[in-house]
Amino acid sequence: MTTESKHPRYIKQHRVEFYETDMAGIVHFSNFYRWMEVCESDFFRSIGQNLANKKVDGKAKGWPRVSASCTFKAPVYYQDIVDIRLFIQRIGVKSLTMTFEFVQGETLLATGQLKTAYCVFKDEGGHNSLKSIEIPKDLVDLIQGDS
Repeated sequence: MTTESKHPRYIKQHRVEFYETDMAGIVHFSNFYRWMEVCESDFFRSIGQNLANKKVDGKAKGWPRVSASCTFKAPVYYQDIVDIRLFIQRIGVKSLTMTFEFVQGETLLATGQLKTAYCVFKDEGGHNSLKSIEIPKDLVDLIQGDS
């Protein structure tokens, strides 16, 4: 089990598109959740992993969400460039908690958190089973940056 780092493990830059805004030109709150997931997905790709890996036998391993939250500090507008900073808050035996900072220059725009569980999925005759499993040490090392 590990605890939070003071330095971002991954940073993604995003330019706000028009479709992400409301009638006032401010980013709709739901986009912050999408941006966390895109940042998470890009982070996993950067360490040679995917959020879900489907096998020929119908089994897949992945990271379903246990919880997600976001706190908004300042408005974000069309064409703003936002740095999304991903931090590893905690790696448990079967779970991963990431925190996010949305920053523009020196301004903290929002903070967020995703808690996920490492799981195996299997299609069993028309319904899916889902079971949390231990995160392998080699994957923990990749997530931490110890490889």
